[in-house]
Amino acid sequence: MVTMFAKRFSELRPYVPGEQPKDRAYVKLNANENPYPPAPAVQRAIRDFDASALRLYPDPDARELRRAIASTLGDEVTEEMVFVGNGSDEVLSFVFYTFFDDDAPLVFPEHTYSFYPVYAGYYDIPVSRAPLAPDYSVDVDALLAKKSSGIIFANPNAPTGISLPLAEVRRLLDSYPRDRAVVVDEAYVDFGGETAIPLLREYGNLVIVRTFSKSYCFAGARLGYIVANPDLIRAVFTTKNSFNHFPVDVLTQRIGIAACSEAGYYTEINSRIARTRDSFAASLSGEGWKVLPSRANFVFARKPGVSGRAVYERAKAAGILVRHFDQPGISDFVRISIGTDDDMRRLLEALKGAWS
Repeated sequence: MVTMFAKRFSELRPYVPGEQPKDRAYVKLNANENPYPPAPAVQRAIRDFDASALRLYPDPDARELRRAIASTLGDEVTEEMVFVGNGSDEVLSFVFYTFFDDDAPLVFPEHTYSFYPVYAGYYDIPVSRAPLAPDYSVDVDALLAKKSSGIIFANPNAPTGISLPLAEVRRLLDSYPRDRAVVVDEAYVDFGGETAIPLLREYGNLVIVRTFSKSYCFAGARLGYIVANPDLIRAVFTTKNSFNHFPVDVLTQRIGIAACSEAGYYTEINSRIARTRDSFAASLSGEGWKVLPSRANFVFARKPGVSGRAVYERAKAAGILVRHFDQPGISDFVRISIGTDDDMRRLLEALKGAWS
């Protein structure tokens, strides 16, 4: 049958986000959202926002926002080293288009953020998956062993939560061609990981992707950014301006600037999340669970002898959503986002004694 759809459309394999069922009220521990509200300055900026500003286009270069973000990242980062977009997923799309080609595969860990293969397919970029180390950490040697057009990995990794030490990131960069991009996705770095920002001055091919969704409580606002050499940032602007000249709306720019003015607030709540994570992981371990060492706002855990699907279903029946990835090698695990202390106590109670 003749169809109006392009051939490339039939080949799309879209990303599947964590479910958001509406049949009842759930405690959502399946999407790595921050359980706390944005900083008071953000709430004031929303309350005081003049809606008449919506009739005008936003600054397409988001200069004030980029300057505010740079100010939170240390003296070595300038406005010219920052690019912002409509969430880190859009930013990743621009990164894939700008830096990765079809002359060799893009390499990423076997188990990592599941949007990477989606974008690779969207842009017809071949991929090669590097196995994780036996302890589920990112294996630098496995990444380097493959011929590639670029490397991308999340650090801390998702869904494992394990953080690669900065010395290992440096070793990868030292061993990799300087004319190929190495992209480090730091979506979860503010919960205890080591940022690669100090390496930017030494490595002109390093691209760091970050998001406001997790540590800045902006999942509903959509704001992500890149930190990289100014030449690379200019290249991403070329890609952006060939696709969407105004990706960050005027309200999001305003509240992003407000968030940056209260960095201390976010340091405090994210430290609280890390303490809750460590306490929850210890409680699970005490109940006989295998919990990977997380530096993110989630834990990746399994109960020996119990399928990940069974854990997911048990939690859902109790009104709590966790994430299960039905993939070989990790199907016995569930990923559990860290909520408030009360959220985690409720989940522990739902799981306690279920498979004794």
